[in-house]
This record gives sequence, structure tokens and C-alpha cells, in this order.
Amino acid sequence: MGETRDNDAYEEELLDYEEEEEKVPDSVTKVNGESAKKGYVGIHSSGFRDFLLKPELLRAIVDSGFEHPSEVQHECIPQAILGMDVICQAKSGMGKTAVFVLSTLQQIEPTSGQVIALVLCHTRELAYQICHEFERFSTYLPDIKVAVFYGGVHIKTHKDLLKNECPHVVVGTPGRILALARDKELSLKNVRHFILDECDKMLESLDMRRDVQEIFKMTPHDKQVMMFSATLSKEIRPVCKKFMQDPMEIYVDDEAKLTLHGLVQHYIKLTELEKNRKLNDLLDALDFNQVVIFVKSVNRAAELNKLLVECNFPSICIHSGMSQEERLTRYKGFKEGHKRILVATDLVGRGIDIERVNIVINYDMPDSADTYLHRVGRAGRFGTKGLAITFVSSASDSDVLNQVQERFEVDIKELPEQIDTSTYMPS
Repeated sequence: MGETRDNDAYEEELLDYEEEEEKVPDSVTKVNGESAKKGYVGIHSSGFRDFLLKPELLRAIVDSGFEHPSEVQHECIPQAILGMDVICQAKSGMGKTAVFVLSTLQQIEPTSGQVIALVLCHTRELAYQICHEFERFSTYLPDIKVAVFYGGVHIKTHKDLLKNECPHVVVGTPGRILALARDKELSLKNVRHFILDECDKMLESLDMRRDVQEIFKMTPHDKQVMMFSATLSKEIRPVCKKFMQDPMEIYVDDEAKLTLHGLVQHYIKLTELEKNRKLNDLLDALDFNQVVIFVKSVNRAAELNKLLVECNFPSICIHSGMSQEERLTRYKGFKEGHKRILVATDLVGRGIDIERVNIVINYDMPDSADTYLHRVGRAGRFGTKGLAITFVSSASDSDVLNQVQERFEVDIKELPEQIDTSTYMPS
């Protein structure tokens, strides 16, 4: 991964955030336009076997029901398993998590008592989910231990775990990982793979960026760095590159490609007072496996959930006003299918992957086109079918809807009286 640089110069370079946008190097792959379409035919004629993965990983992939790599997996995995640095921006539901999970597991040779891979992400729910993915794909690699660390759990629990059963793969949020590393409970000196998921969220916030940098400096120079996100602004790309050496860059730059294949999108114009009645009617009329309903505040999440439960709908809610433990318990319960309706704030909008969700309802309009993309990405993941319905009840709601349509080049039509179930339900 290039030569070791002088430590002070290395730190200075990292801390200097403000720099001109760098020229796009040859290692940038833009998955868009005609070239991507041509590639896509090739993708479906090849499978995960072509990546020459360990047989244990291939078995786990078959168990997971994945038949063909997505565009992103096809572009990234061959490079990532060779230890190359990677920056990847691609829409929700394209299997970015599997890219870093599979390529890390492919390369790891577990050594007792050594943390070899470190994955950082910005929320506890996402950390829990990534850990679950590592466990799922390492089913037939019993020697590899994975653990997740985040705030809200007593730090002594984590210290005991590190002492008694040190994992090879650590997933966590920056605050807790930094606390454990500063206390010398978590040794990062053997880390070979450093991964940021939803990297823009961590690097845009200066506090979190400082934590990430401090953790980064505790790891060896010679390591693989991979960063992933569904949205990666031009401003944040040079910041990402500061952590890397000549990375391979994969951007789905054609924003029209960011809205999801197989996702039917509609809006409904109504007043604020009509929302509850309309939601009731929709939940009665629509076929769904699981549905996520997004609202704009903690209070509204709690109130709407209470109302749905009173109307005998199998509903549960998750928001930032709950304790960490409560949130995770509810998230697990929903993921396992104990409830079919989840009312949530944007806390659940990013990266949370629940396979059975095939409808998303924006009860409150999201604040931006980006947030819209992350929310509707909960339905129709991995190219499966899904339905997104957005309530429009004000002029500002209409403005955001127009931004979404312009930016992603989609024509979102009003919800018809009758909607064909086959357009959004898997057959």
C-alpha cells in the first residue's frame, strides 16, 4: 500500500481539510450511462464464483439467497479482495455492505488476540446490522470472531469481552471505539482493513471526523482503507481521499441511477388533518410484507404509533427519544417479523436493511432529496419490487417533491384509485 510516510507530515496532511477538488484519476469508475448498461448483461451471466472466493464464503452466499452480484459488487469486489483502497458511492439496496464484508472475510487470516479489521459507522443500529452481516457470511468460518461496540452499553462489558474473547473483526461507532483504544483496552496495531460505512455522515460532522482521524492514526500505515456511502458530495470526496493511497473510485454519478429499480413511487395531496384517515385506508387496502412509516419528529412517531395500535394495527415505533437498549430490541423484533408496521424518524432512514420491507410511506415529507432517497431505499432493496408513497400537505412539501423529481429524473405521479399489487409485491 505504498511506502510509509513521515508520521508528522502524515498527521498534518490528514488535518488539513480544506483543499481544492482533486482531478479525477484514471482509477475512477463511473457506473452510469451506456457502459454500465452493457456491463449489467455481463453481470447477470456471471456469479460470485467468478470472484474466486473461499468455498466457505460461497456456501454462505448461497444460504443468503444471493444469486448474482449487483453492479457495485461486480465493480468493487475483485479490486477489494486484492487489498486495494476503495471509495464507493452507490444507491441504497445495491449490496455495498456485502462488498466490504466479503472482501474482508476473504483476506483475513485470524490470529488469536488480534483485531485485524475495523469497521466504523455513525449509528448503533447500523453497527449492529453490519456485525450481523459479518456473522452471516462467516457462518462456515468458525475461527473468525466478530463483535460490535457502541455507546449506551456499560464500557466494562466491552473491556471484559476484549480481554477474554478478543474479536478479529470489530464493528462500532467512533466514540466508543476511541474510548476503548485510548484506555489501551482495544489494540489497533494489527489492523489490516479500515472501513467507513456511510462515510459522509462521519466525515461531514467535524466532531466525528476528529474521532475517526484519531482512531485512524492508531492503526498501521500499511492497511487497506475502504469507504462507502449512498450519497457522497463533491466536497467530501477529497476528505475521504486524505485517508487513502491511490484508491479505486466507483461513483454512480448519474443521479437518475440513484433512485431504485423496481420501486413504484407515488404522492398523495392532502391536508395535515386528513393524514391519519388516509394512512388507515392505505394500510387496510394495500398488500404488504412489512411497511416503514417515516415522520419528522420523536413526538409524532410516538403519537402516530399509539394511534395505529389503538386501531389494532401491528405497529411499533423507533426514535431517538428511547434508550439504546429499547431501540435495538424493537429493531430486532421488527427485523425478525414480530411486527409488520414500523413508525420511525430519520434515525432509521440510512443503511438499515430489513429484507421484508416492501412499502415506505412518507407520512411527513423528508427535508431534502437526499433524505428521500435514503428513506425510500428501505423498500425495493437489492433490485426487488417496492412501493413508496409520499404525503404532500404544504407548499414546502411540494418543493421537496419537485427537487426529488428533478434531481433523480423521475416522474412521480399521484396515487391512483386502484394500484396493481403485482407492481410492488414480489410474485
